[in-house]
Amino acid sequence: MFEQKISKELNIKESQVENTLILLAEGATIPFIARYRKEKTGSLDELAIANIQDLNQKYLELDKRKKVVIESIKDQGKLTKELENSILLCETIQVLEDIYIPYKHKKKTKADIARDLGLEGLAKIIMSQKDIDLIHNANRFLNSEINDIDNVLQGARDIISEWINSSIFVRKKLRYLFSRSAILKSKVIKTKVEEAEKYKDYFDFSEKLSRCASHRFLAIQRGKTDGFLRIGIDVDKENAIRIIEDIFIKSNGECADEIRKAAADSYKRLLFPSLEKEFINQAKEKADNEAIQVFSSNLEQLLLSSPLGQKRVLGVDPAYRTGCKLVCLDAQGNLLYNETIYPHPPQNKFAISAKKVAHLVETYNIQAIAIGNGTASRETERFFSNIHYDRKVQIFVVSENGASVYSASKIAREEFPNYDITVRGAVSIGRRLMDPLAELVKIDPKSIGVGQYQHDVDQNKLHTELDKVVVNCVNKVGVNLNTASKHLLTYISGLGPVLANNIVEYRQANGAFKKREDLLKVKRLGNKAYEQAVGFLRVSDSINPLENTGVHPESYSIVERMLKDLSLNISDILGNKDICDKIDPEKYINKDFGLPTIKDIIKELEKPGIDPRTVAKILKFDERIRNFEDVEIGMILPGIVTNITNFGAFVDIGTKPNGLVHISQITDRFISSPNEVLKLHQHVKVKVIDIDITRKRIQLSMKEI
Repeated sequence: MFEQKISKELNIKESQVENTLILLAEGATIPFIARYRKEKTGSLDELAIANIQDLNQKYLELDKRKKVVIESIKDQGKLTKELENSILLCETIQVLEDIYIPYKHKKKTKADIARDLGLEGLAKIIMSQKDIDLIHNANRFLNSEINDIDNVLQGARDIISEWINSSIFVRKKLRYLFSRSAILKSKVIKTKVEEAEKYKDYFDFSEKLSRCASHRFLAIQRGKTDGFLRIGIDVDKENAIRIIEDIFIKSNGECADEIRKAAADSYKRLLFPSLEKEFINQAKEKADNEAIQVFSSNLEQLLLSSPLGQKRVLGVDPAYRTGCKLVCLDAQGNLLYNETIYPHPPQNKFAISAKKVAHLVETYNIQAIAIGNGTASRETERFFSNIHYDRKVQIFVVSENGASVYSASKIAREEFPNYDITVRGAVSIGRRLMDPLAELVKIDPKSIGVGQYQHDVDQNKLHTELDKVVVNCVNKVGVNLNTASKHLLTYISGLGPVLANNIVEYRQANGAFKKREDLLKVKRLGNKAYEQAVGFLRVSDSINPLENTGVHPESYSIVERMLKDLSLNISDILGNKDICDKIDPEKYINKDFGLPTIKDIIKELEKPGIDPRTVAKILKFDERIRNFEDVEIGMILPGIVTNITNFGAFVDIGTKPNGLVHISQITDRFISSPNEVLKLHQHVKVKVIDIDITRKRIQLSMKEI
């Protein structure tokens, strides 16, 4: 229905849009379409498919609104064929609502009162702008209800003001003025100066609205929401009124003077408040979208963080007074043992704690230690690094953002009903090292601590966009059908909470899945869900090695043909690049599968079960840095990127708080976003260029390294 519009807006072929919308209407998911229906879409990626889906929904909603508007005007008996055509031809919701302004059901206005008094005729006489005796004409409209000539003229002006306000052309011209010259202003509420200290930068702030960065706008908006700031828009009032006068005034007589007064009134009372609200809402929406984009990008990087893999891990939630919580996990992340040690003040049980740790590493064959990066993290890392182990043990510092949220959640209580939140938090830290994706999907993304102003943006839109990110990440990596939690399975293409739970229940009742096809035995999991999900699920111990790859079962016959032509077994070809390079993809194209799918199959055979994530690396902080006071201007230090915003990146250099690399200090070339250069958890070297002792802020630079 909207294929042509979407094609033009996204600059892609109409056939690509049409085929994508057909697949979506048939119940196909975005990950499935992007991975297994490239022939249909022309190899569109997840983002392009999501954009098609979003635009189609936008046009459907516009179409629905048009029908509501037409019916409303029709019920009022005011719908003409010309008006209906104007409504049907609207390209945007804004133009549609402008047309609808005169017909909206609203409280009785000044113009309505004037009409009830019979003054619309006088308003029309004034708008005709003929050279007439205005007072003489106005006297004709005096009656028992209105017997004052000034009130008669005022009533006529009220009607004219409303006509001006309803003019689509006036609004178009004024919007252009606002878009080019509107100034955003904020002022502190005088009685709240002391309480509003953190908004000091915005106590008397002004900036061109079109240039106001999203993070500044959201900060100002938060100040308003908290009751500390007043915000508004300033536009050259004389210029705006002149625009209205140029449109409506065609003479120099008495009528023109009345229209001039009506224009000023219409702008002040009707147009300006409406457009001010509209432009602030637009700026808020733009800022929301940018902040959500930053959050989405950070979340994707976080979810695709380097996993250590299936190793036996000692998870550590560090603390001073309450001690460090230790958990021993097996290679599947199952909790084997928990303990608390007190190596730090005030207890200082250093020797006993070191002995316990060494014993746990030996007893549970620990291969790696994951230490949370919260309170006492650096001291705990040094403590563990100085212990003598009976084997080589890797020590990692892991982000613990959101671990406390997980530990108090329903999910954590279900997993560990017999353990308190401190143990659950340590488990989460340990599992994050093994597989960040599998663990972080259990936490509300807003609680993970990446992004900017996530609690100030449109929460429904934020949830929708972050959910898309999680779905794309989970399906990009794929999951082990026999070990994945129901929370991880929920995000697999075509499943959802009910089917994910049913898969786990089937596993518990029948043991591990032997082959993908067994999924069809799961309660309520039909052919469509199977088609959508199966390519993203792995069965590592299946007799058929293809079950542990991203090759969809619908393509197994193609692999069988390849093997037959090569006179080889599947075990001979999997992971063998030399043999895979000899396969001619053109030879296996048929009516169902084209070149893109065949090439994907060969790529999967070459590197079966390929994981897009890199291997986890250890970062060693500078030993000179133990706390904030140790940092000095001029130091060049190793660090890890912990958060990325529009205005810069926060880097952990081994002390709290993290330092900030402003966007202007990231590189010598111009960049519009730090994400162009940096990635979350990237290891970097930074130079300390400023320290604010009072506010405990560290300014860093990467330009001089």
